[in-house]
Amino acid sequence: MQISVESTGTLARRLTVAVPADRVEQAFAKRLQRLSRQVKVPGFRPGKTPMKVIEARYGEQVLHEVTGELIETTFREAIGQQGLNPVAGPVIERKSFARGEEFAYTAEFEVFPEIPKPNLIGETVERPTCSITPEDIERSLQSLRRQRTVWEPVQREAKDGDRLLIDFKGAIEGQAFEGSEATGYQLVLGTGGSMVDGFEAGLAGAKAGESRTLNLEFSKQHPKPELAGKPVAFEVVVQEVAESRLPEVNEDFVRQLGVDDGKIETLNERVRSNLEREMKQRLRALVRTRVLEALVAANKFELPQGLLKAEMDYVRRLHHALRGQQAPPSATETAEESAAYERAARNRLMRGLILAEVIRVNAIKPSPERVRARVTELSEEYQSPEEFVRACYANRKRMDELEAAVVDEQAIEHLLGTAEVTEKPITFQELVQLVSATG
Repeated sequence: MQISVESTGTLARRLTVAVPADRVEQAFAKRLQRLSRQVKVPGFRPGKTPMKVIEARYGEQVLHEVTGELIETTFREAIGQQGLNPVAGPVIERKSFARGEEFAYTAEFEVFPEIPKPNLIGETVERPTCSITPEDIERSLQSLRRQRTVWEPVQREAKDGDRLLIDFKGAIEGQAFEGSEATGYQLVLGTGGSMVDGFEAGLAGAKAGESRTLNLEFSKQHPKPELAGKPVAFEVVVQEVAESRLPEVNEDFVRQLGVDDGKIETLNERVRSNLEREMKQRLRALVRTRVLEALVAANKFELPQGLLKAEMDYVRRLHHALRGQQAPPSATETAEESAAYERAARNRLMRGLILAEVIRVNAIKPSPERVRARVTELSEEYQSPEEFVRACYANRKRMDELEAAVVDEQAIEHLLGTAEVTEKPITFQELVQLVSATG
């Protein structure tokens, strides 16, 4: 078998393979012989049909199948011999071919890039440290109280923080539209909810039983094109104005949160435990982000265009899914949107390729002890931890996901071991903000 490789770009390759005629003939003869034992030809007993008859009837089909199989097997052999690592399946072009001649084809594909630096030697990574304080616990308790706010009707004018119970009908040029009408809709003033700009402000000072007309305009960036920038009129009836009252932190409140003994001390310990678990998860996420940022900054290499396009498509779909939309064709994007998708895709793809190389080079495998610890950690969020653990280990797909997460974590720790690490104490609130900012 003759093989030649041509570089048609930084990562693009054209592989030409020529399969000797005798190998083609051997494969053809074997397949024809196998077929002769299976087919029924009128006038002949099964398995007794002359090979010339079989070949006359099925030869062209068999030859096509044989060359297809030869492409598959010889392509694997060729890339193995040449040390090539294709990103995806090749584009195959068969060359003209006749029986008794060598069979040749070309395969065009992209290869994975070489990662110049799959480590952080000489690089500095700042690792945050954090601890849960009594103030963090108190902040969480206040949040729990707000989640159980009691609303008490009042007869005064509505102000920020009040909850209004309203009925409304909207119209654009006198015509209703999807979502233009609601009855018994709850709206808390001053929260900047999902209503059109100016809706909440237009109800400030309203009283129960009052009707108001609000002449507003949808944002030009509204996700629904049929509404974007359109003037809209809302007829609103205020059914109720209510002010908030936070529940007292007492035995009843504690029991409502699932603490059977009703003790505030027990609740505090449970809150601390939950916050510490959340803190560990957020610290892991933030350190991972910083390690990958340092890796990307330390490496410069070309990306496979096929993978980049696929990654851009994924980022595009994800962006629109988060906004409750289906991704429109890329041809309708603005230049700014396309550039933003490409930046995000490049960053994701570079991180993934580098981390995969770190895992490969260092032969990182999931530690069973670490996997067990991760399962145990996750089980603490469930009422029946033992049942969750059993269900995890019985679900191969779930275990594959957990093992992949553990390998990722081990790779990050390995990379930290190659870097200069500085530690910086931060508060839990700062940690939350940092993780939110990095996505």
